[in-house]
Amino acid sequence: MLLVMMVVLVMLLVVAVNNHNLKQKLAVYQEKEQSLSHQIEVEKERTEEIEEFKKYTKTKKYIEDVAREKLGLVYEDEIMIKTEDD
Repeated sequence: MLLVMMVVLVMLLVVAVNNHNLKQKLAVYQEKEQSLSHQIEVEKERTEEIEEFKKYTKTKKYIEDVAREKLGLVYEDEIMIKTEDD
């Protein structure tokens, strides 16, 4: 009878230790899940920004902005005034 009680106690101890380890793993996995969910949201926002920029690059306004900034082009009837800061 004593031997059976010892076996049961050992089994209970093993189950308790495994339960504790599983709870720790669960907590780690939940943290990873939250982190990944946050990364998904950030990437969705980034995708939306890229889509908006893609739409913007197809507009006449974008072409004008690039021509002004990178190429220094202006309309024929437009006068450029430079300040000392430029």
